[in-house]
Amino acid sequence: MRERLAAFKGGRFGRARKDVPVRDWVSTGQPARVQGFDQPLTWVVVALLALGLVMVYSASIALPDNPRFARYSQNYFLVRHALSIAMGFVAALIAVQVPMRVWEKYAPWLFVASLLLLVVVLLPFVSKPINGARRWIPLGVLNFQPSELAKLAIALYAANYMVRKMEVKEHFFRAVLPMAVAVGLVGVLLLAEPDMGAFIVIAMIAMGILFLGGVNGRMFFLITAVLVGAFVTMIAFSDWRRERIFAYLNPWDEKYTLGKAYQLSHSLIAFGRGEFFGQGLGSSVEKLHYLPEAHTDFLLAVIGEELGFVGVAAVIFAFFWLARRVFHIGRQAIALDRVFSGLVAQGIGIWIGGQALINMGVNLGVLPTKGLTLPLMSYGGSAVLLNCIALAVVLRVDIENRQLMRGGRA
Repeated sequence: MRERLAAFKGGRFGRARKDVPVRDWVSTGQPARVQGFDQPLTWVVVALLALGLVMVYSASIALPDNPRFARYSQNYFLVRHALSIAMGFVAALIAVQVPMRVWEKYAPWLFVASLLLLVVVLLPFVSKPINGARRWIPLGVLNFQPSELAKLAIALYAANYMVRKMEVKEHFFRAVLPMAVAVGLVGVLLLAEPDMGAFIVIAMIAMGILFLGGVNGRMFFLITAVLVGAFVTMIAFSDWRRERIFAYLNPWDEKYTLGKAYQLSHSLIAFGRGEFFGQGLGSSVEKLHYLPEAHTDFLLAVIGEELGFVGVAAVIFAFFWLARRVFHIGRQAIALDRVFSGLVAQGIGIWIGGQALINMGVNLGVLPTKGLTLPLMSYGGSAVLLNCIALAVVLRVDIENRQLMRGGRA
């Protein structure tokens, strides 16, 4: 055992594996041991889910006073969100048992399935428009949002794609262009809903994996310039998107305060009222029908008003720590020559960290208003479900990393 540890520390782990008999913990299908997973990561995820449940209840308890939600009880959103977390927990327990070689094998098919669902959600007899957008497929227990599945699918597919194209990653037309076409196709379907926020996150995931996979820097910056140009063009030729940008730049203008900047201005008021320690749990005034979507897109504003700067700082630190931990697991996998697993973990880190950053920026007025939820915390069944599955995949990567370092095979 000492010789194997010395070989690992000396960078000769690959040769040591050939000389030492090992037990194949992954391929035999045996369940992972309890001590074989990242417990701090798990507890941070559980803490964010628990705080999100409490804050969703606090932010939604007054909604039945609104005629739009008159038929709902005060506990309606609490029960639905708790059910989403329970389903996410069960789905995560299943996902963590799936070996990464299986995820790698079926990654292209999962991507195709997500594309089909993005087409299905646009059919008028399948989904119904909510606030002018077709983004949800009603399934009874939850309204499923295909764009959430597309985020996980693009992380798996892009990682699988980079592994297959590793030898030609310096050639634009053979390595980058096919992936750009795939992301562009997803973008067309998402913008038809419309859901520009989800497209931004998916583009971030795909580009991040391409960059981390070793794509030539000049090609990466070329793709970045094309995407930025595309977003600027969409804004320039869309009156309501352009109006939203102007409202973001000057939310206190009378022209925008009661219009496109209404949510942003009340979000900023909520943060201002919270001061350092907050008004106290349940004491938010802005959630009383002043701040729309307080339990979804603007949950952080309610946290800021009720728990103050301390609460907001704790949430920001938790997401920073979570993203950093996920990236560490990804780097560890790549160091163990498990490129697909490492890129998947890092892609999920970009997803969770990037979306949290955008949501926080929107709530704080740093970024233009976008319809993106706060991962793991905001109300939304399919979002919580897919977040849990994605982080279960990261835990699976970590489990297999630990199995390799104990002398097993993944």
